Amino acid sequence: METNANKGHIERETLQLVLEEFTQEQKTNNQHIGELIIAVNNVGFKIDAFKKEHEIEKNVSQPLDIKPIEAILQKSFLDIKFMIGRQPKSITRKFQILLFPEQDAKLFYKIVFGRWFLWLAIMIALINLYNWGIHYSDNNKEIEMQQIQNDRIIKAWKDMYTNNNAETKELMKKAYVNSLESK
Repeated sequence: METNANKGHIERETLQLVLEEFTQEQKTNNQHIGELIIAVNNVGFKIDAFKKEHEIEKNVSQPLDIKPIEAILQKSFLDIKFMIGRQPKSITRKFQILLFPEQDAKLFYKIVFGRWFLWLAIMIALINLYNWGIHYSDNNKEIEMQQIQNDRIIKAWKDMYTNNNAETKELMKKAYVNSLESK
């Protein structure tokens, strides 16, 4: 019982540590995303400033080549999208009651069924031992009852033999000899 409680406690602590690590990573990722948003806004402001300058320069009538800036911005936007896509997904907690595990099924079956079969074998052995003990006890009682009955018959035979006359003794001897021959 204590080992199960200790295992449960250790599992809770482990889960708590893992969740704390995930929350720390989530916080750092959120900070990075905030920084990226600020950087994107700064780039947006710079673009707006460039556009204003460009409008002013258009009035000057010198064409500027914006394509390198657009390429840099496109690359920055792709980097931002990649970083957002790479961000860890939110953790969803799933509560299930399982009769059999999703993982390590072999270990589960080895432990559970190994113990079940062991206990089943022990129970069958105990039941057979109990039945044998009852049978042995009944046999001993029956033997004792037969022995008591035989002792009574022998005692009665001896009493009759000693207390009767010679004629009765002869009849008793014949009956005794006949009983031995019939066996």
